[in-house]
Amino acid sequence: MGMSCNQCQESVHGTGCTVRGVCGKDEPTAQLQDVLVYATEGLALAAEGMAESVSRSVGQLISESLFVTVTNTNFDEDAIVAQIRKTLAVRDELNASLDQCPDHDAARWSGSSKEDFLAKASTVSIKSLSENEDLRSLKSLVLYGLKGLAAYTDHAAVLGYHDDTIYAFYVKALSALTKELSADELTGLVLETGGVAVKAMALLDQANTTTYGHPEITSVSTGVGKNPGILISGHDLRDLEELLKQTEGTGVDVYTHCEMLPAHYYPAFKKYSHFVGNYGGAWWSQDKEFDTFHGPILMTTNCIVPVREAYRNRMFTTGMAGYPGLKHIAARAEGGAKDFSVLVEMAKTCQAPKELENGTIVGGFAHNQVLALADKVVDTVKSGAIKRFVVMAGCDGRHASRQYYTDVAAALPEGTIILTAGCAKYRYNKLELGDIGGIPRVLDAGQCNDSYSLAVIALKLKEVFELDDINDLPISFDIAWYEQKAVTVLLALLFLGVKGIRLGPTLPEFLTPNVAAVLVEKFGIKPIGTVNADIEAMMAGA
Repeated sequence: MGMSCNQCQESVHGTGCTVRGVCGKDEPTAQLQDVLVYATEGLALAAEGMAESVSRSVGQLISESLFVTVTNTNFDEDAIVAQIRKTLAVRDELNASLDQCPDHDAARWSGSSKEDFLAKASTVSIKSLSENEDLRSLKSLVLYGLKGLAAYTDHAAVLGYHDDTIYAFYVKALSALTKELSADELTGLVLETGGVAVKAMALLDQANTTTYGHPEITSVSTGVGKNPGILISGHDLRDLEELLKQTEGTGVDVYTHCEMLPAHYYPAFKKYSHFVGNYGGAWWSQDKEFDTFHGPILMTTNCIVPVREAYRNRMFTTGMAGYPGLKHIAARAEGGAKDFSVLVEMAKTCQAPKELENGTIVGGFAHNQVLALADKVVDTVKSGAIKRFVVMAGCDGRHASRQYYTDVAAALPEGTIILTAGCAKYRYNKLELGDIGGIPRVLDAGQCNDSYSLAVIALKLKEVFELDDINDLPISFDIAWYEQKAVTVLLALLFLGVKGIRLGPTLPEFLTPNVAAVLVEKFGIKPIGTVNADIEAMMAGA
């Protein structure tokens, strides 16, 4: 039957993966993920037909199901099949309480076996959203925005934070994907997705900062200690908290990898003396870095690449993450904690990590910390010492074209400050770029969801400088995207009125020329160009 996946930046030839995903997922895995999305649309249609508001449990299930389908999250076919069955069961339960089942195949189709699901896959891929390629493009933009939104909503839910209006929007938007809507209606839904994305990132920011404190300026070691260690990657801070508690006093150290680096900025984690530092770089280099780490590795969310035999027996997944053949740490019982004892006991038998580098990374410049320095920042801007801020948030990836972002960071004039969040930071966060009046030239706000902090900072500066339009600030946006969470961040920025965003290394391939033209006309989105030309334009405010 083949697969049809165009949701990430690195898909084959820039036109979509049709045989095997560049991410590593094979055809059956991709097809099962398509069926899971389809089943979730059916659940949304059933929930839409309920007289009362969407229940929280249904909203959480939609979040979890969409999160499973985010790039590099779950490659385990058995886990995806189980999620499909769970979604269909809840859908059928809701339908049973309705006077009339929604008149759409997604709400009525039934299947129970893996073979049933694979047989269904040929009719429910992304191509099934619409025969009109422009309408399909707009629906894709909504769907991929929802997938990223689901990741952020799920992270907040893990910490006990919910917004039922977000869950209601899942139902509205997923149901809309099954209907014949006009281009104008879908464009409105795209922008509404951006507005809900802002709400979701604010919710997650509240969850993280209320639970663990506001991030502080922190110097994080990139070296290693003499004890054996456990390496934790992904984004889930509660998993880290429970791992730190369970390793305390055991002689086992804990290190972060990739998007877990910003955990070091939170006050709540600084009390753990065995929370040693950050190991390695961005997600795509894990096949080498996991090998040399020597100890157990815990993947808490997305960012898994095909697992090598060299460390397969030391790698574990948890949460929505999954990979065939790896041990999965079960969900916590209500009121309890996950059990990471198998990792702790394994770590005790392992060598200490091999040192890859020995230095420090400075971060912790989320909105609360930067606003505490607001007077200093404003004075430095007014004096002319800071001439421009360049937002270089987003994703990293393995393609050589991403060297552009390193080269831009290195070539920006000394009077520029880089605002960053997400794993894109690994392209330049170890460069020696100095500071401006004591303010580091790279201000790392945190994980990809902390792009919200960058928006808060920009809006506060707009207020301080008494400007009517955020686009009148001396700020340029040079964003790198890879997967669906970056799409969500992009839609949030568009909703906030940000214009003139440079997006790369390539524009999303699911944008047709007509849809791309609308984004260019309304928001000034543009592809990246050459390093020197883009820097010259940004410094001129273009």
